[in-house]
Amino acid sequence: MSETTTVDERTTHDLADAPPATSERADLLAMLAKHRHFLRFTTRDLTDEQAGRRTTASELCLGGLIKHVTTVERTWADFILKGPSAMGDFTTMTEADWARRADEFRLLPDETLAQVLANYAEVARQTDELVAALPDLDATQPLPKAPWFEPGARWSARRVLIHIIAETAQHAGHADIIRESLDGAKSMG
Repeated sequence: MSETTTVDERTTHDLADAPPATSERADLLAMLAKHRHFLRFTTRDLTDEQAGRRTTASELCLGGLIKHVTTVERTWADFILKGPSAMGDFTTMTEADWARRADEFRLLPDETLAQVLANYAEVARQTDELVAALPDLDATQPLPKAPWFEPGARWSARRVLIHIIAETAQHAGHADIIRESLDGAKSMG
């Protein structure tokens, strides 16, 4: 497949006919599952109030981190299929858009930890199915307009998956610090 082939050029039928997961796909999914586990593990035995509590100088809380990683994973998985339209144009975001985006880092009063964990599990299931069904990890999409992306850059499905893994691992580390600051519990050690 050429570097300019995109996933959106395929039909849903093509995705259903994709080859079984290769060892590379299995490795990517295993690494993602490992970091998802560590992130979720930081919320064990917590109340909703504890999951929404800030314990460091940062605005982050455990429930908000789960929400954020869920949104990141869902958005990037949509990007694999739909390209930049799945993300929007960050250069035109309003103050209200940025405020809504900031809410994904908080556990809001009408949200529960159980709800955000269930939502995360569903997004993870959908991502895993997508990765297993993709015809080609080399298929690319152009990145959306954003100050942090190089204009005209394209990312392959593989690079997107590596990004999701890195994002999940980074936030699992943040979550471990937040949890230890909350009640001394650690993910490891």
